[in-house]
Amino acid sequence: MRTSANRMRIDYERIPFPSMREGRGLTPALFALTIITLLSSCSRPTNPALAITHVTVIDATGSPPKPDMTLLIAGERIATLGPSGSTAIPRGARSLDATGKFLIPGLADMHVHLTGAGEPSGSRQFILSLLLANGVTTVRDMGGNVEDVLRLRNEVTSGIRPGPQIFFTGPYLDGDPPAYQPSIVVKSASEARAAVDRLAIEGVDFIKTQSRLSREAYFAIAQESKQLHIRFVGHVPDRISATEASQAGQAGIEHLTGILLACSSKEEDLRRARFAPDPGNETQAQAHARDRAWRRELLDTYSPQKADALFHAFVTNGTWQVPTFPIMVHFGFVTPKTNLLLDPRVRYVPQNVRKIWLQGVQAQLENYSEADFTLREEIVKHSLEIVGKMQAAGVRIMAGTDIAAPNVFPGFSLHEDISFLVEAGLTPMQALQAATKNSAEFLGKLKVQGTVEQGKLADLLLLDSNPLDDIHNTQKIRALVLRGKLWDRTALDGLLASVEKFAGAN
Repeated sequence: MRTSANRMRIDYERIPFPSMREGRGLTPALFALTIITLLSSCSRPTNPALAITHVTVIDATGSPPKPDMTLLIAGERIATLGPSGSTAIPRGARSLDATGKFLIPGLADMHVHLTGAGEPSGSRQFILSLLLANGVTTVRDMGGNVEDVLRLRNEVTSGIRPGPQIFFTGPYLDGDPPAYQPSIVVKSASEARAAVDRLAIEGVDFIKTQSRLSREAYFAIAQESKQLHIRFVGHVPDRISATEASQAGQAGIEHLTGILLACSSKEEDLRRARFAPDPGNETQAQAHARDRAWRRELLDTYSPQKADALFHAFVTNGTWQVPTFPIMVHFGFVTPKTNLLLDPRVRYVPQNVRKIWLQGVQAQLENYSEADFTLREEIVKHSLEIVGKMQAAGVRIMAGTDIAAPNVFPGFSLHEDISFLVEAGLTPMQALQAATKNSAEFLGKLKVQGTVEQGKLADLLLLDSNPLDDIHNTQKIRALVLRGKLWDRTALDGLLASVEKFAGAN
């Protein structure tokens, strides 16, 4: 089922939010204006400092919670952090009594797509607003036109529109034909090196590899990236083993691509079978059965010894992982349990986007058997177990979602991914660090963000309940501090209300 599997990948990763029709309801332009007005009203500085008092600080360093602390914010930074009884509050500072509340770092989603094939600014603000309403203060954009993402990042940085801090890869580097757009097709070593050179000049933070790269092109990307001191991340290409990718210096692997295969005792046989020509005159049912048999053998030939060797390579080579469980569970391996219409988050999705999502789910369910759905659930369970084993082995893990792919809700799904990491076997602290400290470390920004410490960027989340008792408590957001500016619950509810109105009109 090689062909249909490739179609599935194309469908989910680069379906953009469709262009919103002007002239009815809250248009993209009016929606963006509404959000900018909210930003002005909630963040205009009226006092020289903000004091958050009597709060329990979970700083994400791994230290135990610190009760009854006072944190002073000046400008965009944490100026002071100390016991409430001995920390003086400057005259004129705005004071927020956070008794009974918990303070954590702002969250990072390390796999997003903020721009697509020309959707208007209103739909981009739709995504940004949901990220902020859910406490996401940093993102890594994993595929978009450099000009589009740079423009969006500059608008956020300059304060034109509210949004998280943005790091990005630019277009994918892929084979011919590419799996997704926007892509730069590279078929030879020279084309691969030229593409890396071009993107480095254009100012991307990372290079992203895709699944259809040839071996020649992939290893040229690795060599040129090393030469230019720019890291490359992304999919493990179909023709490359995950061990080879780690040894070549790939800094991060997305979606666990290639990892289940690399843990199989029949890895090479299964890879060859995947590239075998499709039989002629095959019915859809026969294609499903053949694909199911391939995946069954993939699971049945899992080798603990190969897995241990792979994880050791990841640790030795510093190869990070972003499993992106929301896209895996809710699109890659859909089962009849998926019911978007019963999900309360669907009210924040524009109607025309919702229609595309529902059609995609229906297509994933048609002509599949109970055996297919059972196998999908087994693959998810096995993937969770592998992530837990990777964490235990010392492999570094980050949280990510793959928004705005179908069935993945901007902002909300990051909390879901964090809870999946706990289900996989991470402790609540480790899962929280996957979305805070670890991400900052990977981005080379740990000295200035990612934990709650004096001198660091004041990107913070105030929670009603302790996330170390129940990781789902990360969703109980009382307030957001974004680069030193307070968004209280009223302001965050205003964001959600504007998005819901926009979604209902488009």
